[in-house]
Amino acid sequence: MTALDGFFRLKENGTSVRTEVVAGLTTFVTMAYIVIVNPLTLAGPNSGTGMDFGAVMMATCLASALATLVMGLFANYPFALAPGMGLNAFFTYGLCKGMGLPWQVAMGAVFLSGCFALLVTLTRIRETIIEAIPSYLKAAVGAGIGLFIAFIGLKNAGIIVDHPATFVGLGRMGAPGVLLSLFGLLLTCILLIRKVTGAILIGILVAAAVGLFVPAGGGKMVTQFTPGKLFLADLPPSLAPGLFKLDILAALTPTLFVPIFSLFFVDLFDTIGTFVGVARRTGMIDEQGRLKRGSRALVADSLGTVIGSLLGTSNTTTYVESAAGVNAGGRTGLTAVVVAACFLLSTFLSPVVTAVPAQATAPALILVGVLMCGVLGEIDWGELPVAIPAFLTILLMPLTFSIATGLAFGFIAHVLLALLTGKASEVHWFLYVLTALFVVYFAVQ
Repeated sequence: MTALDGFFRLKENGTSVRTEVVAGLTTFVTMAYIVIVNPLTLAGPNSGTGMDFGAVMMATCLASALATLVMGLFANYPFALAPGMGLNAFFTYGLCKGMGLPWQVAMGAVFLSGCFALLVTLTRIRETIIEAIPSYLKAAVGAGIGLFIAFIGLKNAGIIVDHPATFVGLGRMGAPGVLLSLFGLLLTCILLIRKVTGAILIGILVAAAVGLFVPAGGGKMVTQFTPGKLFLADLPPSLAPGLFKLDILAALTPTLFVPIFSLFFVDLFDTIGTFVGVARRTGMIDEQGRLKRGSRALVADSLGTVIGSLLGTSNTTTYVESAAGVNAGGRTGLTAVVVAACFLLSTFLSPVVTAVPAQATAPALILVGVLMCGVLGEIDWGELPVAIPAFLTILLMPLTFSIATGLAFGFIAHVLLALLTGKASEVHWFLYVLTALFVVYFAVQ
């Protein structure tokens, strides 16, 4: 205990081993849904990426464990990391499906975005970027990603379907799979409203269990266990199909600049928002309003993406669910170490993960989207120079199925409106550089 106290400074932070363990378990339960949702997003039957499901599940668990371990041991913070929601959807639907990239090239783009994040964290560039981006655009990006994720959830549930005349239409609401998703959505809503710990994970597991009795046609049920895999635990699947398979050289092309920057941008501000939001109530913020040991925490976050891409998963980011553990008393990196241990144990649950259908995870995507749209109130909709770029950013992300496109249009609109209304001097020079690069990106497409 003395060694743990000395390393993590437990007494100094007003905590104990028991409190940290409970906090770590609390954080893990609230974010464990990613062990199921991430493989389904990157390698599920609707993804079309060609990635191996078991390998992605292993990469998800190992990347989360290693990145969270670095956060705990190097930065001594109670923050947990895992592949980010929204970023994984952008990988599948934006890079692989939208741009037609092989998943190996898309993974190379993820690696480069992580390296860029690491570079700017170790230099003053990070501060320049943070200062350059207007706060309303940061909020708009978060809301746009929320709508993007929710749209994918509605599609996976079968609530929204393709329509030859109107592009999208309402699905067959009486279909068994749709009814299962609606049941899961209602259940998860109730659990979230009642502030039940692990609400999203509970909703997924209950819906998947009910799916064992819901017919999917052809004599099958919506939830299907792999033949011969009827036990809840098994040896971990092989990591080999995705390990070190990224193609970095093929990702070093001008057409991938905006997608790489978009991955970096979303990850950076998602992480900073989580750091500040969670740490504000815990004494982790100094007198200047900055996060103590913030550089170390950002290095850990950037390394998480680099590690994850090498293992075979999309951008790893700090999870806002870390707040659950902080609220339970977690104050040091020991909380993160406990979360990392839980992710390692999760590698033995592949039979459960592979059995969960998309209809059971769809409610999680929809409700995560709802939670991400909470930042809409931070945008001053009464000011057109603010409202127009924000609206374009939010609207174009789901409609073009691309975070990068929404981001680019928002930045371009912000700069153009400033130039045309005599407010050019109010725009940071870095935004002019970014806007020029965005224009070049659209020109070469």
